[in-house]
Amino acid sequence: MAHFLIVEARFYTDLADELAAGAIEALEAEGHTYERASVPGALEIPAAMMIGYRNPKAYDGYIALGVVIRGETSHYDIVAGESSRALMDLTLNPGLAIGNGIQTVENRDQAWARANRSDKNKGGGAAKAAMALSALRSTMGTQ
Repeated sequence: MAHFLIVEARFYTDLADELAAGAIEALEAEGHTYERASVPGALEIPAAMMIGYRNPKAYDGYIALGVVIRGETSHYDIVAGESSRALMDLTLNPGLAIGNGIQTVENRDQAWARANRSDKNKGGGAAKAAMALSALRSTMGTQ
């Protein structure tokens, strides 16, 4: 059994709840445990993961959940690109097992299609990615 940290951006609370529900269902189906941490938006997710990594509670993997919807300014590009870049940095160094469930979409309809557990279930997909990376790390004998 592994222990995961779900970090969820709460900017769009209804979508965040659905993404989290998908992730939790996937983790519980495999018998894993989890803790949840909330942050205001997608840009804060990598910082929360780093805080979790430095916490003495050993997390076996991390799940990033959030939604970035394109608006009228270039802020979307910054948030989408920088949150993804920071997660990739954490994946490579210090080598965290992260499932990236940050949805970057054009509108709320696309966001709901991806978040909805009966449709694309990207929360569950992010959890499955984190579980797979955590298992791979365990089989390769690395922390």
